[in-house]
Amino acid sequence: MRYKIKRPIISFLLILTILTILPLHVQAQPDEQVQPDVSAQSSILMDAFTGTVLYEKDADSQMLIASTTKIMTALVVIENCNLEDTLTVKTEYTLVEGSSMYLKAGEKLKVRDVLYGLMLSSGNDAAVALACHIAGSIEDFAEIMNAKAKQLGMSNSSFKNPHGLDTDGHYSTAKDMAVLTVAAMNNYDFAQVVSTKSINVAGRYLTNHNKLLWKYDGALGVKTGFTKSAGRSLVSCAERDGMRLVCVTLNAPDDWDDHSALYNWGFENYKYECPIKKGQVIAEVPVISGQEDTVQIVTEDGMSLLLGDSDTVETVINAPKFIYAGIESGQNAGSIAVIVNGEVVQEIGLIFNGDAKLDESESLTFWEQVKWKINNVISEKFAIFN
Repeated sequence: MRYKIKRPIISFLLILTILTILPLHVQAQPDEQVQPDVSAQSSILMDAFTGTVLYEKDADSQMLIASTTKIMTALVVIENCNLEDTLTVKTEYTLVEGSSMYLKAGEKLKVRDVLYGLMLSSGNDAAVALACHIAGSIEDFAEIMNAKAKQLGMSNSSFKNPHGLDTDGHYSTAKDMAVLTVAAMNNYDFAQVVSTKSINVAGRYLTNHNKLLWKYDGALGVKTGFTKSAGRSLVSCAERDGMRLVCVTLNAPDDWDDHSALYNWGFENYKYECPIKKGQVIAEVPVISGQEDTVQIVTEDGMSLLLGDSDTVETVINAPKFIYAGIESGQNAGSIAVIVNGEVVQEIGLIFNGDAKLDESESLTFWEQVKWKINNVISEKFAIFN
């Protein structure tokens, strides 16, 4: 059998590393974090970038959501019309009860201006005007709202109107509202409106009802809500040091303090870590009968995790201990599984970083050619967990 491996020490080191569990971030398990005691009947704290739930309390309970409904209303409006369009106020828009931006029959306003009245002043008149402008009726607009909810995976939500006044069959959950808000805050126009403290539009001076914009450092919005049956509802978003969190409290007598406490707890106890970087060298493997002695195996993509102080992170690498020449750069070389607290959270592909061309002076025997073909078939199918 004829082949060459000029650096046998590499193979020895590789055996010690490949196909083993490599801890990247291992910490002793401290006492369980002391979570905030909140007044809300239902609440959640979610990381906006990864969707990780940091805290929840009855977050899947179906609840009345009052004017936080307008988060969905605003997102649907933004996605279904030009914000520079003009709408004409009809008399019936002005007759809806509750909070108002005080629209006048016959008035013509830009959709963008009415959005500010919807989200800052919580105008129920604005909600009806926008819904009818988009769909022609509240009922047809509600169908669009529910279609959007389904698209976002809000499986425990049902919308009957654009303003959130108590109606049979109109409800959501803290978790669903957090999912909605994460999506909405990724929309530039939405985020711009809800982060505005006050503004002059359409001859009106509007002030945002969301006191967190003044009270909490890093607050970005989003929406307040209240009815006697629903109690105080609040959905908010805050960002510090590159970490963005979304908080939802439903039926919360002390909602401002609830949100501040949950944010403080979240920012203090969690941080982003990057256990894997794109292009990170995982191993350098020997090449049999190649023009080069070795070829690097690197990660195809990178990933970041939101981790608490008690979380442990490990990786399991599945890759060949050596290869036969004939590999091209970018070809699949296996995979690496990222495990947090014993559960696989993501798998990252591995690729060869460079060609491994055959050295014609070191031609393979028949059986070496068979092994070469088997090796390359296997390398195309590496997986850790099926």
